[in-house]
Amino acid sequence: MFFKKLFQRQGKTESEALPMKLVVGLGNPGSKYDGTRHNVGFEVIDRCQQLFQLDLDQSKFKGIYGYKVIEGEKIFLLKPLTFMNLSGESVIPLMKYFKIPTEDLLVIYDDLDLAPGKIRLRQKGGAGGHNGMKSIISHLGTEEFNRIRIGIGRPPKGYAVPDYVLGSFSNEERNAVDESIETAAKAVDAWTKDSFINVMNTFN
Repeated sequence: MFFKKLFQRQGKTESEALPMKLVVGLGNPGSKYDGTRHNVGFEVIDRCQQLFQLDLDQSKFKGIYGYKVIEGEKIFLLKPLTFMNLSGESVIPLMKYFKIPTEDLLVIYDDLDLAPGKIRLRQKGGAGGHNGMKSIISHLGTEEFNRIRIGIGRPPKGYAVPDYVLGSFSNEERNAVDESIETAAKAVDAWTKDSFINVMNTFN
């Protein structure tokens, strides 16, 4: 209710009055994190960037973002550059500035509880131990927003979770994860044309 009141649009130009959706991929900035398990959210954004033919050419709100009008809506793609634990410091300021309500937010992130190659779409839920999600939930003040979880699997016995999520995929895992990234990007594309609940029913 707070965000609905906050985001009431008044006196906007025709372009600004377009409905908007924000797609956020979580990860850590810097080349040393490229291809790691914790950065699959970034990889989905990269694929969406190709799919939508747009550039992440805006640097603001502690992140990089871009947008394109698709099916009469402004679709924003965002990569927070805050490092994972502070993701909310990028997401929420952008939402407030562009007046994007929580029901039009979609967050994409890695999930230990799903096997590599699996994805799950949900409209609400806890952080599940994911620090990026903890940050967003804390700053947003609600757990009720759309998300796509990308499976990365559990670490082997005796393998510390921080080391595991910051490690690279095996060749077999990489092939499975590439497929899930492609599927997630198609789900994002479907969301530009349909309700999230219908997209969930299709892609789950």
